[in-house]
Amino acid sequence: MHWMTDEDLKLHQVFYPYAFRRQQRMVHSRQRFVHYTRAEAAMSIIKNRQVWMRKSSVMNDFMEVEHGISCLLYAYNGPNGDRFRALFETLHPGITGQFEEIFNNWQPLFRFETYLTSLSEHDDREDELGRLSMWRAYASGTGVALVLNPGVFFTPSDALHAYTSPVAYMSQDEFRVEFEALTTGLIREIAFLRTLTRDQILGHVFAIFRAAVLCTKHPGFAEEREWRIIYSPQYARSDRIIKEILPVGGVPQPVCKIPLEDIPEEGLVGASLAGLLNRIIIGPTTSGVVMQEAFFTLLEEAGVPDPGSKIWFSRIPLRVS
Repeated sequence: MHWMTDEDLKLHQVFYPYAFRRQQRMVHSRQRFVHYTRAEAAMSIIKNRQVWMRKSSVMNDFMEVEHGISCLLYAYNGPNGDRFRALFETLHPGITGQFEEIFNNWQPLFRFETYLTSLSEHDDREDELGRLSMWRAYASGTGVALVLNPGVFFTPSDALHAYTSPVAYMSQDEFRVEFEALTTGLIREIAFLRTLTRDQILGHVFAIFRAAVLCTKHPGFAEEREWRIIYSPQYARSDRIIKEILPVGGVPQPVCKIPLEDIPEEGLVGASLAGLLNRIIIGPTTSGVVMQEAFFTLLEEAGVPDPGSKIWFSRIPLRVS
């Protein structure tokens, strides 16, 4: 991962071992990401060069924030929580009370003041078909899969204050085991932790807790292989992400719009549509030919080179009931 410094890598390994393993696997397997959506939404993304983020309170699996909180509290309030707190108290007396206060204050805001957009891991073998379960769940009838190059999602840039995290599909007991492994790893790296300031540690512990709450889902959803882009404007606001009230499925709601543009002076490269888009897979539909023409024109107008090579049809037959 040549786009991360040695310090970035060390921090990622120590504080976010689960995310680090998932990221390593993505990089070494050369996997890409994919966003399954309706054709209308895909058209909007390409035409406006923006991706919408919605509040976690209106995401499909409305109980998942509560699942993340219950998993975290189950692990933190158990015996391993004592080891976790003792480690940080050794480094900075009183710090556990601080991050507990921060977490408790933020708990109601995880749902109502956090914006998300969802991606899924994409394998080479899915290039010609897509994934049937995802077509059915998110893009039935007029579905489109936007396959995305992964580099920008792993770039350690603060240009947007929006960050990528893998979703962990875990029960409470599975989460507890992962939390124990995290604590053991932190204890092993206590010499490194001593080089960090109190504020740095507070920031990383809060980030661990926030990811645990927002990116832990029931194991029953595991086949989605989801990653999330997370943005919390009350925690770290970006002037580049625009908030607007828009109707989604007939429901007026606040939406945050991520611009698809590079900001190289702040380390964000690969976010432009031309650099980000790997291919478009048109899902099972009776309107494939006309959709192909429409997306060819949209890509051409957006300045994407050789748009015809980007558009593919899923070979999954449309089931007509």
